[in-house]
Amino acid sequence: METRSNHVLVGGVVLLLLALLALFTVWIARLGGASEKEYDIFFQQSVDGLARGSGVTFAGVPIGQITQIELWRNNIEFVRVRVRVNEDTPILQGTTATISSIGFTGVSQISLDGARKGAPPIACPEGGTGSTCPYGVPVIPTRTGGLGAILNSAPQLLERLSTLTDRLTGLLTDRNQASVAGILENTTRLTDAFADRAPEIAATLAQTRVAIQQAGDAAQQVGALAGTTNNVLARDIQPTVANLNRTIASAQRSADTLNEAIGEARPGLQAFSKQTIPEVGLLVRDLRQTSAALSSIAEKVDQQGAGALVGQSKLPDYKGK
Repeated sequence: METRSNHVLVGGVVLLLLALLALFTVWIARLGGASEKEYDIFFQQSVDGLARGSGVTFAGVPIGQITQIELWRNNIEFVRVRVRVNEDTPILQGTTATISSIGFTGVSQISLDGARKGAPPIACPEGGTGSTCPYGVPVIPTRTGGLGAILNSAPQLLERLSTLTDRLTGLLTDRNQASVAGILENTTRLTDAFADRAPEIAATLAQTRVAIQQAGDAAQQVGALAGTTNNVLARDIQPTVANLNRTIASAQRSADTLNEAIGEARPGLQAFSKQTIPEVGLLVRDLRQTSAALSSIAEKVDQQGAGALVGQSKLPDYKGK
């Protein structure tokens, strides 16, 4: 009976110590929780590999763990993950969350990165929760990456692979295979024809090489001729052009002088045309009259002699009837 009492006493002491240890652990956890912050993350993808207690890293540095994971009641397409991280972790605007796998064990963790230096921290607005904080804690936006991106794009990849397979099946029909075989046969014939004509092709290439070389020589000669022409132009033509320019300049000066002389003589020409020309006309008329009189006198002298100029002409004798 006494031995049994000792066992009960020892068991009671052990249970008391275990209770004190549990209380101490809870107290330590509460003290540690005071220096941590909680955030919600809503993933619209599979969260395979995540569980309560899975790690949370920021730029590869462990900062916390997952405390809750469940389907979001408002929209079952999303999975709500509650994380608890160290209070001094800079969860700033621009920070995003992704699911990353740890090695090949199938275990995953949440990775945070993308915080912008100088940006304000992610926090709930004052005066209520709202859509940005549906459960009273700030929400970290997500970014698809790693295994999640592969899993999300798997349906599209499978669909495209199926479409490609169907197209390949339609392409490799018996008719198309016969066409491909004909193309390969024609290609073989063409290759054989080229092989048979190899010497002729080589001769043609040699002639082409010679023609190209001759064309290069001709181009070189044309370049030399062009250089000679430039020298001739510089030596002979340019002095001639300079003399021609001087002659043109001299002619221009003479034309300018003639224009000035015409301008100065214009008043005299106008007076000549208005006064002198009428007087010359009168003079010409008088000269014509004088010429006519002289012609009459000369005719009279020829007919009647010089005395006709002095005496009067005799009247004819009158004879009675």
